Amino acid sequence: MDQQESGQSFLTGSPAPTQDEKTWGMLAHLSALIAGLFGFPFLGPLIVWLTKGKESKWVEAHSKEALNFSITATVAIWVSAILMLCIVGFVLLPVVGIAALVLTIMAALKANNGEMYRYPATVRLVK
Repeated sequence: MDQQESGQSFLTGSPAPTQDEKTWGMLAHLSALIAGLFGFPFLGPLIVWLTKGKESKWVEAHSKEALNFSITATVAIWVSAILMLCIVGFVLLPVVGIAALVLTIMAALKANNGEMYRYPATVRLVK
């Protein structure tokens, strides 16, 4: 019997996440969108990690993943904005923004379903 069949998480080795953990995992991802409205998308996952990450390995893993992606996406958006001086940014900025939105929603849905999600092309600064 493998870990998935026994209800254990591949990531943490702990029992399957509770509904509360799934909700906080989802909020870790969605909080980046809310904090992004104020220009600091990494603050949402950071707050979830610092407040709820100590209580659950599941929430900690999702909030770290969301935090790493938020940092990466923020840097990509800043670079795209600077590249607007060279015209390239006018194409790149909407692509990066839409990709960040879609990937964040996908990650939130996976977390709410009790699955782990790894963002593609993410620099993992927080381990």
